[in-house]
Amino acid sequence: MKAEISSSAVAELSPLDEARFGVRSARARLVNSENLPSVLDFCTANQVEFLVARCPTTDIAAVHAMEAAGFQLMESLLYLRFDLKTHPIPKNQSDVLIRPVQPNEVSQVGAVARAAFANYYGHYHADPKLDHRKSTEVYVDWAERCCTEPAAANLVLVAEAEGQLVGFRALRVNSPLQGEFILAGVNPEFQRRGIYRAFIIEGLKWCREQGLKEVLNSTHVANVAVQRACLQAGFEPAYSWYTFHKWFPQAAAAFPAERKLRGKPT
Repeated sequence: MKAEISSSAVAELSPLDEARFGVRSARARLVNSENLPSVLDFCTANQVEFLVARCPTTDIAAVHAMEAAGFQLMESLLYLRFDLKTHPIPKNQSDVLIRPVQPNEVSQVGAVARAAFANYYGHYHADPKLDHRKSTEVYVDWAERCCTEPAAANLVLVAEAEGQLVGFRALRVNSPLQGEFILAGVNPEFQRRGIYRAFIIEGLKWCREQGLKEVLNSTHVANVAVQRACLQAGFEPAYSWYTFHKWFPQAAAAFPAERKLRGKPT
């Protein structure tokens, strides 16, 4: 119990992951070679079965330490930064309507997320131990929470085309100076129409109106299309992170059989 209470130091339990995948889950947001033993102790004390852990790509010592401890690399995230103080915001030349989401459109946002992330290559989908459909639902839940929970996002923009909602963009204010684009999706049938770029531009405008000085956006290192759109809009590469997963078979054995993972990715 003591380890669980003090979890903010090195790791924390993840109720959302546990509810989705049915296994005791935790997250470690900044692992290094020095605190890794404490992260593992936390997981042992709390009977964690599934751990998501991140470290900067520049911390090779942490990477080697996690690999030696049985962690597996699942994702590489690139963060890009837009300087609102020095960079002009490009003009939005798209004919697609970009506007704030309405309260009655939450399920539509979820449907867009389900279509957009069905074949995504994020860290959940990359793990063969996790059910593929449940991995997609992580992003559906996240998108819907961005629309309904102020703690999840400060603004959700949607794209409307041909009488339907075809995309969304969630934004969060991290500090009085910094905003972040945290989640976005465009229905595959409406991609390559400049909708993501329109989201970038309208999102930057909103951040400038809030008096922010910079905006972050992260994407999978293999998502070249998003990187290209960001670079063309004036973002610059800032830093990158690795996402690792670790499974604890000794903890899983202590749980009832019905809570173990079912099925294989489809």
